[in-house]
Formats: sequence, C-alpha cells, structure tokens
Amino acid sequence: MKRRIVLALLCLTLLSAKSAAADNRFIVRTNVGRQLLSVVCALDGCTVVRALDGTLNQVFLVTAPVSVDPTLLINTLNATPGVLHVELDQLVSLIGGINTLTTIPSGLSDTTPVSYFGSQVWNGYANQPATQIIRVAEAQNTFQVSGIGIVADIDTGVDPNHPALQAVLLPGYDFTRNQPNGSEMTDFTEPPPSGNPPAPAQVNQSTAAVLDQSTAAVLDGNPAYAAFGHGTMVMGVIHLVAPNAHLLPLKAFRADGSANLSDILSAVYYAAQNNANVINMSFDMKVDSQEFSNSLAYVNQLNIICVSSAGNDGLQETVYPAAYTTDVMGVASTNDLDQRSSFSNFGPIVWVAAPGEQIITTYPFSTYAAASGTSFSAPFVSGTSSLFHELQPPGAQIDAAQAIAHAQPVGPGMGNGRLDVVQALQSVHPTNTSPDFAAAVSPASKTITAGESAIFTASLSPGGGFNGTVKWTCTGAPRAATCTVSPSSVALDGSNNANSTVTITTTARPKWPPVPFSSSLFPTFPLPCIGFFCPPPPPQRRGTPRGTYVIRLTAASQTLTHTVQVSVTVN
Repeated sequence: MKRRIVLALLCLTLLSAKSAAADNRFIVRTNVGRQLLSVVCALDGCTVVRALDGTLNQVFLVTAPVSVDPTLLINTLNATPGVLHVELDQLVSLIGGINTLTTIPSGLSDTTPVSYFGSQVWNGYANQPATQIIRVAEAQNTFQVSGIGIVADIDTGVDPNHPALQAVLLPGYDFTRNQPNGSEMTDFTEPPPSGNPPAPAQVNQSTAAVLDQSTAAVLDGNPAYAAFGHGTMVMGVIHLVAPNAHLLPLKAFRADGSANLSDILSAVYYAAQNNANVINMSFDMKVDSQEFSNSLAYVNQLNIICVSSAGNDGLQETVYPAAYTTDVMGVASTNDLDQRSSFSNFGPIVWVAAPGEQIITTYPFSTYAAASGTSFSAPFVSGTSSLFHELQPPGAQIDAAQAIAHAQPVGPGMGNGRLDVVQALQSVHPTNTSPDFAAAVSPASKTITAGESAIFTASLSPGGGFNGTVKWTCTGAPRAATCTVSPSSVALDGSNNANSTVTITTTARPKWPPVPFSSSLFPTFPLPCIGFFCPPPPPQRRGTPRGTYVIRLTAASQTLTHTVQVSVTVN
C-alpha cells in the first residue's frame, strides 16, 4: 500500500509539472478532501484543479486529457471509496432563444435626467411601462421599502463604473479568470466609444443600445460579444425595483455567452458564503445536474432566495435551474398587455411571470439599452424578493415564493400569474401597516382610432385587513369622449381583490368637416344680424381630437384616496 501511495505522489508531481492541456472537465464530490482525491487522480490520469464549494471542500473541478476516456474515468472514480458523485462539466450558453427585439421603444430616447434614490438616471429607464404594470413605485411608497441586503447576479459581470449602479455595487468575482472583481469590461478589447453622437442601435437580436455608430458596429453580429452587456442589463432591472440593495456581480459567463457549469457552481457557493440574500440566475440549460441541484439545496437551507429565467424557446419544456422548483422561482415573460410573450417558455417550471419585452435598463459604457427575454423578467422578481426581505428579514425561499404568488392571473402555463409587487408585499402583512387598500390599472397605455373604445382593468387590493366600500371616479377624458368605470363602487372584504372595467369611449371625426365655402373670389364673411336675430356660426369639426391624454382614476373610501393613471393615444 505504501508503495502505491509513493507511486501516486510521484505521478502527481509529474502531472503537475506538465502544462494544463486538459480538455475534459469533471465535477467530483468527495468526503476524503483534496489531498487524497489528488492521490486518486494521479493514479487515474486526472488532475484536481480547485474546490468549487468554497470553504466546504467537498466539490472539486477535475480535468483529464482527451486521451483519457471520460466514461471510463467517471466509472473508475465513482467506484473509488470516498468519491460520492462524478459528472461531466457542462457548457452553458446565454445565446440561442427565439427572443428578438422587434421594435426599439420610444422610452430609450427619453434621456431626460431624473433623480432615482440618489443617482441620476434617464427618465425612460425610471418611468417605463414595465415598472408601472407591476406597481414598483406604488409598492416602494406604500411600504416604505427600497431593498436591503445583497442581491447576487450570476452572469457576464457588470460595468463597475455605470453611474446608475456604482453606489450600490460590490466588487464581486470573476470566475472565468479566477480573480476578484466581476467586471464585464475586461472582455471588451476593442477601442472605447469614440464620443460621436450616440443613437439607439441594434447590438444583437434581442438588444438595442444607445451607442456611437462605430461601437455598435463592433458589437452587432460579432459572436465574441454576443452576450456582452447582459449582466449590466440584468442588474439594472434589479436596481430599478430594489434601488438600495447591494448588487454582487458574479461573472461566470464570458462575453460570447458561454459558461462552464463548474464556474456557475462556484458562483452559487460564493454568493452563499458572502452573505447574499437573493441570487438571480438569468440563464437556463436543458441537461440536469445533480451538483447544481445540490448547490441550490445548500443555499435554500441558508434562507437565500433564488430566482431563474424560464427560457426563450416558446415551449413547454424542462430547463434548469427553473425546474428545481423547491429551491428556485422560475420566471416567464409577459408583454405590456399581460399576455405571454411568444418567445417565453411556459408550464410547470414557471412560478410567476413578469414583463420581459422592450425592457429599458442599464448598459456598459454608462449608457442604456432595451432588451427582450425572460432574462429581464427574472430580475423584476429578484428585486421584489429584496423588498420582501426588507419587510421580513428571516423569510426563506418558501416564504418569498408564497408572497410573490399573490399575482395577477394571465392565463394557463404562467404559474401564479404576472408579478404584482404591491400584492406580494401586502400579503406579508407588516405590523406597521394600517388598514388600507392599493389601486392599480392595466395596461399602462393604449392607442386607438377616434370612434373606438379603450378598455382597461382597474383593481383594488385590500391591505392590513381593510374592509369597506371604495368608489372609483375618472377624469381627464378628451373632448367628445367619455370615461366610465363599471362597477364604480366595490366592496372589499379584507382579503380578496376586486376588479372594475374602465372604458374610454371616443367619437369618430367626420372625414370631410363642414367648412364654409371660401375662395379668393368668394371670400366668406359672417352674415349680418337682422334685428335681434343673428345667424349661428358655421358648424365646427366634431369628434375626439388627435392626441395623447392622461386619464386619472381615483379610488376613495372615507379618508383614504389613491390615484392611478393611464394614457390613451387617439389617432
């Protein structure tokens, strides 16, 4: 036996002296520690690279040359006493869904600076339709929350100098290079932006960013940068919901969108061992991994809340980590009309849905972008989880999931419905909440032609046991239009929501308005009065004028009043 160990140590020395040309990668769980695993590996032609589970020292990355049969090595290691599980390291990709950004939203051009929790941001980012739909501002104001603790994002990294994020960013870690600081700017090797006037431009199939023309040209269609900016964009959405939560960038993905599962595992354990309260995972993979599942079960025991995107294949399919439903909330995508996005996966892996089309968010180079995909739905739920944590610090995954399940129904296959931040937090019943109710209306806007009607749904959510009658009133309807709410008076019973239908009815404009005949030869003069009789003025053009109108809906019950608004564009 001693001779075998001596030979093993000699082999280990020789292997470590060779260059690391190991092509096959394995994830190995053991209870004998790194030193004895290294001895076993030396005999079997493999090398222990590093621990993947931080201070636990039970899960390791092992590599072997391509000349070593991977199936044979797995079987050999699995038969070794002290080795508990072996699996191949997977390659995971952020690229490949059917999600596309078909239209650049007008809000991406709204660069007016506004103050947002101490930072200057673009108005198009802070006040976009998605945040109005899920009632972010209302929740922040009603419950006096803005996020607490640490939200980790396993992604491509972040632009550490983005002015919207800089104040709340933690250094993080780069697992692709095994070095501190989770910056994705280390992947960008091209010249920096030229400073020429920027404009919205497509940078990949699902994203448009406000960049100068030369930088946009470098990124668009370049496979080396197919996922560049993904992490910065995801973190911008988290920050939008939970602006005072600290953000921990864990870079496991490269700019081309690829990642090794081993690096993702390292990021999960790093987040758990560095005080993260929420972990966002805006990616998916189709092959199950026992060690991935083990890592998420570990963080679940630490009361860390995990959120994942449901995928962008437009299918009912099983993808991970969303399918680890005990430990993760899978998030699908909806549009601004509360319909499932055509690209969004659906089915049992979905816990809840959130807006995921034309989401305006932060982008590298201190600018902003618009993107579509479940990757940008998930961080709305992660940000909400941080708000939940602020109200209920001891709350675990199951508690957060139950709160977030208080959502707006949006049809089959979409879990508990579309995220409603107010309803989610209301369900927690913080002790300092007096009986009250919250008002909301969806969708946020509609465009119609004069003569048509725009229909919205107004909803009331009781909080703190509120029990009473609430009356709706509507103001702001344009000329030749009416606004009605039905029913206009609803009774809340302290626990159930109540919906009303809001109808804005407009009047068609005549195609040829009756204008008095006039010409240079026969000018039109007002007819003179005869005695006390004066003829009426010529008829004016009737119908609802063109324009965009803000409709205000007020819900009142005794001393409590809440106002929400929608916009109607009449063509």
